[in-house]
Amino acid sequence: MLLAEPIYITQRIAREFDQLGIQYLVGGSLASSLHGIPRATNDVDMVANITYAHIPDLVNALEAEFYIDAGMIHDAIQHQSSFNVIHLATMFKVDIFVLKSDGASQEEMRRRGQYQVSEIPDETLFLASAEDVIVHKLYWYQLGGNVSERQWTDVLGVLQVQGGQLDYPYLNRMAHHRGVRDLLTQAMNEAEQEKV
Repeated sequence: MLLAEPIYITQRIAREFDQLGIQYLVGGSLASSLHGIPRATNDVDMVANITYAHIPDLVNALEAEFYIDAGMIHDAIQHQSSFNVIHLATMFKVDIFVLKSDGASQEEMRRRGQYQVSEIPDETLFLASAEDVIVHKLYWYQLGGNVSERQWTDVLGVLQVQGGQLDYPYLNRMAHHRGVRDLLTQAMNEAEQEKV
């Protein structure tokens, strides 16, 4: 399976987050692949509500299998930024963004959904909602000068697969908040045309 390795590695980290009571969600290309059209991905993006108190237990739980640095986690919490962990056996990277305190970030965490990633009932991951994945992908697309074909294709894939199930008032509100409302309109039009 195209996404087997990223899912396995992400689940390993997610299990520790669950054990430690850390709320998390998976975003980025893995989330857009699971909500939309699957494609290979070089890394995984997660958002996690990590506090300083979690650092020792998290490092202890993961350090045998991952490169993980307590100092980087501490700095990421302090600056509400990100740190990464690298799976030693595969060198696969997971970028973990510390949950920000602003209303939009908090709402995104509240709207996350549990996604079944295999036939085994316990094998689930919390994903960013399809709407939040679309808005973030458009934001990064715009930040990169509107040239990343991968970001754009990911957005179209989610729109095509999730189309009728999307919460359009929320999607429009978040696109406006992130300054990508025009790009959303363009993507929605293109996704609709490609369906025909």
